[in-house]
Amino acid sequence: MTEHADNPEGADGMPPRETSALYGHAAAESALLEAYRGGRLPHGWLLVGPSGIGKTTLAYRMARFVLAHPDHRVPAVRTATSLHVDPEHPVARRIAAQGHGDLLVLERVINEKTGKLYQDIRVDDVRKSVAFFGSTPAEGGWRVAIVDVVDELNESGANALLKILEEPPARGLLLLVSHSAARVLPTIRSRCRVLSLRPLAPEDVAQAAAAALGRDPGDPKVVSAAAVAGGSVGRAVALLDADAIEMRKRVLGLLDRLPAIDARALHAVGDGIYGTDAGTLAAFVDAVNEWLSARLASGPHELGRLNWIAGNWERFNAAARDVEAFNLDRKPLVFNVFGWLAEGWRG
Repeated sequence: MTEHADNPEGADGMPPRETSALYGHAAAESALLEAYRGGRLPHGWLLVGPSGIGKTTLAYRMARFVLAHPDHRVPAVRTATSLHVDPEHPVARRIAAQGHGDLLVLERVINEKTGKLYQDIRVDDVRKSVAFFGSTPAEGGWRVAIVDVVDELNESGANALLKILEEPPARGLLLLVSHSAARVLPTIRSRCRVLSLRPLAPEDVAQAAAAALGRDPGDPKVVSAAAVAGGSVGRAVALLDADAIEMRKRVLGLLDRLPAIDARALHAVGDGIYGTDAGTLAAFVDAVNEWLSARLASGPHELGRLNWIAGNWERFNAAARDVEAFNLDRKPLVFNVFGWLAEGWRG
């Protein structure tokens, strides 16, 4: 039972509900496994870390494991070395098909009127969790809810979720995915066990990206994308797209011509990152950050110049995160950042 749109965090080229691979998070996975195996599983978990590193994949692995092994005392749990469940297991197959009655997934969905994602997870969807946890498990075991991501709850949705956390149901498990713990209500955060996931090492990113695309992890292009992906498999995969590579080159070329601005070329860039394609947006963001990093490395700089670089880096990345998270129009981001940089460069 899901309210789910595909999430790009799956490491083997499939959405997390289908993926069987997890890279670089053995410690976090072990923490979940040991808590379950010990019979002391907290009812709420907050999985925190940057976007694209596998948090949602880990949440699904935990959901599959608990639903496939509802009794933590059975040998399969006692001897397990990970949360892996065979993709052919009936539970895994039903989850992949979005047809498991004891799993509820809450995330932003498509607004049928606009064709775009809602800006928030709808409060009406969150309220479904009350009835979900209040009913008897369809298969007599656990009831599991994944919130992907909890940062995208509005105030009403967060309060509705808080009521569940305040009165946790027996054999109920909530797995809350978050890109930033600071964006989560303190009252929600305090009622969960926080599990922080670090950005992946470049070699793990290369392995995961290669698996997603059916490529060799030693491919120089894969290695290069992994090196600048900031620990995110999703970003590395996006950067390996042919359109994304071309976008990155185009943006770097325009940045190198600052403070001169070619409005027609910026319109073309804005058109190129229009819509919901993650690859070209990631390439645009990566190119701007690379350009700013190069300016920083070309020092020494006066304090004013250092503050200018740091301030623009922070302002740009905050704006880019909002554009991606809330599905905002992308063209204004292009003109804004070039305006900021041109103005400061002239100064």
